[in-house]
Amino acid sequence: VTYPSRTAQDDFKDVFIKNFIAIFFGIIINYINGSFVFIFSRIFYMESRYILYIHLVINDMILLCITVTLHVVSYAMPLINVSVCCVLLLVGSVTTKNTPMSLAGMAVERYIAICKPLRHSQICTVRRTYMLISLICSVAFIPGLSDVFILVLAQPLTIFSSRVLCYPLAVFKTTYHLDKTLAVNIILMSFVWIALIYTYFRVLFTTKTATTDPVSTKKAQNTILLHGIQLLFCMMSYITPLLELILFPLFPNDKFKIMFANFFIASVLPRFLTPFIYGIRDQKFVTYIIKHFSMCTVKVKPVKN
Repeated sequence: VTYPSRTAQDDFKDVFIKNFIAIFFGIIINYINGSFVFIFSRIFYMESRYILYIHLVINDMILLCITVTLHVVSYAMPLINVSVCCVLLLVGSVTTKNTPMSLAGMAVERYIAICKPLRHSQICTVRRTYMLISLICSVAFIPGLSDVFILVLAQPLTIFSSRVLCYPLAVFKTTYHLDKTLAVNIILMSFVWIALIYTYFRVLFTTKTATTDPVSTKKAQNTILLHGIQLLFCMMSYITPLLELILFPLFPNDKFKIMFANFFIASVLPRFLTPFIYGIRDQKFVTYIIKHFSMCTVKVKPVKN
């Protein structure tokens, strides 16, 4: 997760615009996602594909709240207590790693639905779906917790009473942290990409069989492909430091604008894509979405004199 920091070169106008954009998109995206969660809780809570989708939506809502909060705090109160910062970064780390693993889980569910339709209801039960979600959250929690343990072992305990700019590299900056983070990211992304590529081509080969519905198969292919596109956006958080190293020397007067653009593309924009993976493309879901928003619309009628 990337968070641009406050700088002396940011004037009030730039600060206001950056925070307004971050808060505005945060509210809009979370309102849309919150509507999806509301519809799910009333209609789709017994279907595995929607359970996995809503888990991704809720995860994105939490991650977006953390990133926008840290962005605003970096301007309003640049230095915060290390203990508070560790909690925020831990939640951010868990939700960040939840996203790619959730995409892999959703791709596997679509693979089972298309390639093993007769066993789908037996394999993808509600109980097993929640067990998978628990496993994903547990695996995502371990790297962030290990960062805190390494910090405790490598630094004096007085560091937790100090104040720091709440940024991952400002808190978890030892060589142990850097090596661990690199290894975890490589293993995690390799696993997720293997899962997406495998499920995509298995679904693609299934289209050649006569017993499979070609429309459902095509939709599953497109869904997995969209998962891959969303994963590329998620990987922007790993690429932005390299982009900054390349762009800063080329545009030295615009480096803070580059930092904000990287923050928006890597941390905010991917959260905007989530509603379109299932919500807008799924006919059953979109029917209830239209009903929900039509009920929320207030019709104003002119008053006759």
